[in-house]
Amino acid sequence: MNTGLGRSEKAATRPTSRRAGRVEEGGEPTSEARVGELEAVIAWRVRTRSRELGLSAAELARRSGLSKPMISKVQAAQGSASLHTLVRLAAALEMPVTSLFQGLDEERDALFTRAGAGPELGRPGTRSGHRYQLLGSMRGPAKRMEPMLVTLTSAAEVFPLYQHPGTELLYLLEGEIDYGYGGAVYELHPGDALQFEGEVPHGPVRIPSLPVRFLSVTAYGTPPPEWEPAPGR
Repeated sequence: MNTGLGRSEKAATRPTSRRAGRVEEGGEPTSEARVGELEAVIAWRVRTRSRELGLSAAELARRSGLSKPMISKVQAAQGSASLHTLVRLAAALEMPVTSLFQGLDEERDALFTRAGAGPELGRPGTRSGHRYQLLGSMRGPAKRMEPMLVTLTSAAEVFPLYQHPGTELLYLLEGEIDYGYGGAVYELHPGDALQFEGEVPHGPVRIPSLPVRFLSVTAYGTPPPEWEPAPGR
């Protein structure tokens, strides 16, 4: 589904070092930053694999034929290791030497949605002054969460009840609302949070103070169904 998040931005996530933040004019990382990033990735892979094998720094030094200070230096990303050192480390860790660089240039999607830029969704109550603004939607297997900013500007006589898969968290930002869940009613004030199972009927019961704004975050075990944009969007 095209969510309309035209202003969303992608960002890479990977192990970093203190030197990895320097960039050249034009936004490209400096050679020093790339070296620092490489050292951080190798250090992370060595530490992770050592834990998997249950090896201490001393045991890894013994298996690789390297000194313990050298092992500590590599694990702390302090200085560049020679190819000879990396080959010995990989053999001791029972992994291909190329695996030490895994994750260096991998990217993961990140969604950045500026204030007011999220698409509006059509849900029950939309025509009664209820606004549902999606704050981003990941793609594929990463789509495990649905954050939404809900704004209520009118007190309808009859509020719709909702049921959906997953677990939902409400965090009230503005106004007051009596929120029903199953047979209970919770009085929410700014700063209050309510978490519940989405399959149990829930929704507003009474709105003592308008407008109401709250953050709704639903977490799913499997990717959620797609919501349709609001009419006219």
